[in-house]
Amino acid sequence: MYIWEQPDWPNLTWQDAGISTPLAAVRHDQGRLIGRMEALGFKLREEAVLQTLTQDVVKTSEIEGEQLDATQVRSSLARRLGIDIGALPPTDRNVEGIVEVMLDATRNYQAALTDERLFGWHAALFPTGRSGMTKIIVGGWRDDSTGPMQVISGPYGKERVHYSAPPAPRVTAEMKAFLTWFNAPLTTDPVIKAALAHLWFVTIHPFEDGNGRIARAIADLALARSEESPQRFYSMSAQIRAERKTYYDQLERTQKGATDVTSWMLWFIDCLSRAIHGADEVLAAIVAKGQFWERAGAFALNERQIKVLNRLLDGFEGKMTSSKWAAIAKCSQDSATRDIAALLDLGLLRKGEGGGRSTHYELVL
Repeated sequence: MYIWEQPDWPNLTWQDAGISTPLAAVRHDQGRLIGRMEALGFKLREEAVLQTLTQDVVKTSEIEGEQLDATQVRSSLARRLGIDIGALPPTDRNVEGIVEVMLDATRNYQAALTDERLFGWHAALFPTGRSGMTKIIVGGWRDDSTGPMQVISGPYGKERVHYSAPPAPRVTAEMKAFLTWFNAPLTTDPVIKAALAHLWFVTIHPFEDGNGRIARAIADLALARSEESPQRFYSMSAQIRAERKTYYDQLERTQKGATDVTSWMLWFIDCLSRAIHGADEVLAAIVAKGQFWERAGAFALNERQIKVLNRLLDGFEGKMTSSKWAAIAKCSQDSATRDIAALLDLGLLRKGEGGGRSTHYELVL
């Protein structure tokens, strides 16, 4: 029996005594992180928000097996937030769609969550009306015309059903109850509401595809309400991505259990705590970037050098070689070599270990 088949669904309950201590701790951590970020100053705080949102968008898509170009995501976010990060590469529709959803969820956190708003999010995620090669209902609840909504894994003929959602005729009423509850005045801690909203929505599974990404956007909206701030300094989606197997196992156990969801609440709160502590790495990187440019600001650098140094500071994957430098800066190999040599002389770059064909360069932080 699934949770939605229980006679007391959707009256979800939990044991206050079991979650009060971790909840108090995570609320303290939220406040502490926001305080630290506000002390950074506007420019560094702006960079922290951009980095966090980029991570959020990339990782919520990765959870569903979709790989987005982080540079395109960052550029799309920067453009919409009015942040100047130099030349912006063109972005594809998949990137623009999920960016629109995440920004609407977090920047407009005070607005009511309605079926029309959810339909808009869904349409943004699937601008072509297809999920991969399959045509789906976009901007409307599923109708189960191709069969019941199930979460399945395994090869053809040996599939394992992890979860079966409520049948389509129930979805409209289920979503009406969910949205009424979500938009009602708070009667519990807003972090608790975020955890319940994530579970409740993904249990209904109202769309043909995109339910996980929208559930996480709803949770982000609720967390923004808990902080009364549109600025995001930690990524819940990045932490869920790091714990993807545990996330799905916890969901499956909860959805096959009773309406006491204490175990889910504890997992969500603990995951949130790890996400907040993970923001320390983002904070350290932002501070290091600010200090680097304070030092580099004393030198007359050209646009190519500034562009590639920023790519390195933003977490460039792999090793920076002269040929990669030329490709990123859109210049000749000779120009790239001269740019690198100048930065080596200034002490802003150094040669990495190795030589010959494996010669690469690293930032001096």
